[in-house]
Amino acid sequence: MCSVIGALIQNPTPKDFETIRKVFLESKIRGMHATGMSIIYNGKVLTFKEPVPADRFVHLDNLEEMVNDDGNLYLIGHCRYSTSDLLYNQPIANDEHSIVHNGVITQELAENWDKLFNYKCETKNDSELVLHSDSPLEEYPDASMAVCELTADKKLLAYRNGKRPLYLTSLTNGVIITSTADIPKRAGIKMPAVEVPMNTYLTFDERMTMNVEVVQTTKTDLQKVDYETQTISN
Repeated sequence: MCSVIGALIQNPTPKDFETIRKVFLESKIRGMHATGMSIIYNGKVLTFKEPVPADRFVHLDNLEEMVNDDGNLYLIGHCRYSTSDLLYNQPIANDEHSIVHNGVITQELAENWDKLFNYKCETKNDSELVLHSDSPLEEYPDASMAVCELTADKKLLAYRNGKRPLYLTSLTNGVIITSTADIPKRAGIKMPAVEVPMNTYLTFDERMTMNVEVVQTTKTDLQKVDYETQTISN
């Protein structure tokens, strides 16, 4: 049980920065062993992570300095619950692309991933397989996943399958992604959180345009959400 966070905020205000801090702090309950974030800054993805809970993660104090040169804040974050060690914390990233993932992709030994998936991984965290994949929902249909991705071309992606929850909260100047609906509420956000539909890629760009791509599946949504009563807005 980990927490993933995503945010794209246009021209963030001091109140917006405080909201993001509160979202991290309210996400801490799902993972207190490590905290990390990636941002887009001047054309590159920068990543920071520490083996500490969110209330001790020093980079939350510097959000005002993480705004991109276009005036927007692009961010994904992770609060990790570890069942083994504190190696290979998230986000898992390079200069162009970063991912945060809640779930399990494979339980195969890391030394077998190259043969099984044709990816050469630098870590032993199976979430890295998401970073290398162009279509994780299709490539890993039996995995469990709730994911936020950030790319250097100013795009924020959010998606899940039926085995993990993920929620979208729309603001007047952006969006925030959280693992559960109560996190933004506890952080003081008045707008309601709506569950991201199963097997659907939501992509937001710098203009806050949302692109929706649905992946056909015969799998069951174990989150049991009644989508007839919920809508997604941007």
